[in-house]
Amino acid sequence: MTYCVGIKLNAGLVFLSDSRTNAGVDNISTFRKMIVYEKPGDRFMVLLSAGNLSIAQSVREILQVEHLKETNSSEAITIWNATSMFDACRVLGQAVRHVYDRDAGSLKNSGVEFNVNLIFGGQIRGEGMRLFQVYSAGNFIEATAETPYFQIGEYKYGKPVLDRVITPETDLDEAAKCALVSMDSTMKSNLSVGPPLDLVVYEANRFETDKVVCIDVQNPYFRMLHLGWGQKLREVFDSLEDPVWDESHTDTPLRTHAGGRSKPLKKISTPEEKLI
Repeated sequence: MTYCVGIKLNAGLVFLSDSRTNAGVDNISTFRKMIVYEKPGDRFMVLLSAGNLSIAQSVREILQVEHLKETNSSEAITIWNATSMFDACRVLGQAVRHVYDRDAGSLKNSGVEFNVNLIFGGQIRGEGMRLFQVYSAGNFIEATAETPYFQIGEYKYGKPVLDRVITPETDLDEAAKCALVSMDSTMKSNLSVGPPLDLVVYEANRFETDKVVCIDVQNPYFRMLHLGWGQKLREVFDSLEDPVWDESHTDTPLRTHAGGRSKPLKKISTPEEKLI
């Protein structure tokens, strides 16, 4: 399985991916799911992939040379000369469709669905940062201020902390910390997601970054975060009051006599009683 997250902030971009791929409990391998495209001073882009590994690898390989032509006389658009991230993402979408046209039929005959999900983000000189999620059909959506991050793969365990913390105003270090907590929560609940992790942090308008790190289980910061997050969660949980059923003994009763739209569950005590 896979877990990848991309976050778009006013201050920059954060990308994080795991590297575990498994085809059963006795067949676990490591494959990097992030690739960085950088032309200093001109463009910086990151691609994250989830889904069928062979499809994802084919898309990444073809993307290096894929080009998009609007007309026979127009210049071909590639990720290296596109003047906007939107056009670069269109090239990526065409690369996905290229692989689909080549492989989908054979995969279907073998009982395998064409399945790939991608996060693609970055900045090209002349415009602001942009972040996209690309689907198996090659279509895509773009992150907004209301939805400043995308997840692909096994995303459900890591989503709550992102929803509570991430806003466009979040600073880069805090967002990186949040992404790592999100990954730690996912790894805690799903053994098919695992290290080493790839983390990239990009500062707006730099068109390059030196904040690229591979994190394994011995990484001192990640070990501190893993232990500290678990301990703090337990402390917060223990600080919450246990439920009290009698409202005369607490200001926050679990059961009250106040009227409301929802009534307690009806108990069935005879065969003749109806559920509704």
